[in-house]
Amino acid sequence: MNKVQRTFFSKRIALGSIGAVLGLVVIAAGFAYWNLWDRYQVLESDKLALEERLGIKEEDLSQVQDEKVNLQSELEGEREKVQDLGKEVGDIAETVGVLDKLSKLDAELLQKYSKVSFLNEHYIPSSLSPISMEYRIDAERNLLIHSSVLSYLEDMLSDAKDDGVEMYVTSAYRSFGTQSSLKAGYIVTYGAGTANSFSADQGYSEHQLGTTVDVTTKDIGVGLSGFGSTDAYIWLQENAYKYGFILSYPSGNAYYIFEPWHWRFVGVKLARDLHRQGESFYGVDQREIDKYLVYIFD
Repeated sequence: MNKVQRTFFSKRIALGSIGAVLGLVVIAAGFAYWNLWDRYQVLESDKLALEERLGIKEEDLSQVQDEKVNLQSELEGEREKVQDLGKEVGDIAETVGVLDKLSKLDAELLQKYSKVSFLNEHYIPSSLSPISMEYRIDAERNLLIHSSVLSYLEDMLSDAKDDGVEMYVTSAYRSFGTQSSLKAGYIVTYGAGTANSFSADQGYSEHQLGTTVDVTTKDIGVGLSGFGSTDAYIWLQENAYKYGFILSYPSGNAYYIFEPWHWRFVGVKLARDLHRQGESFYGVDQREIDKYLVYIFD
């Protein structure tokens, strides 16, 4: 083998080795490609599965959101029902409270008497208390008033005194029998016609309720004549309603002569409303007056 042949043969061996190496590289590359492709297929499959799952979750989430909105709406509806029910229960409780309160109050306290309604000989206020001596024109004569009215009366007389106006009670509670005797005496003295113009028959007197007083001043005394011209009367006109007292028989009333000394307790709420409206007690329908009974001692 000459030199040329040996060189050619060496080159062929070298090329064969390179070819073998390249073949191995190609095989390895192919193997890696198929592994990558297989991995790609797996990942693609996983991706599709994940997208499908995500699609389901989004649908579920949308459904959950819809259900949440519906539940919130239902909850709001139930809350309104509970509030309405609570209001109804509150109204019922209030009504029961009012009825219970009314059941314990004397319905006669706001009735119109004076030739309108009648109190029989057995009627006596539920409780009577003596009026303090400092507020009686005759300290020796015991005077009684409805126990629940006493504090209103004494507050009124005390506040008037603080304003420089002194007033005293000359008559308060009178029983059926006392009114009968008093009226009989007036008839003997003045005659029935005159007596009927200023004095009620027994059973028709507001004094029997125990919520009414006749007031006077030291200058006027028990005779009461001229009381309508006193500072005391002016003060009562301006302030008595604040303590629950009203003038039963103002000038021009249909029942008796003008009696500026005669004041009846009807409760602060009713007295205040009558004062604001410029109405008299006997000028208002009895059904309207009855609505104030529950507030009489508030």
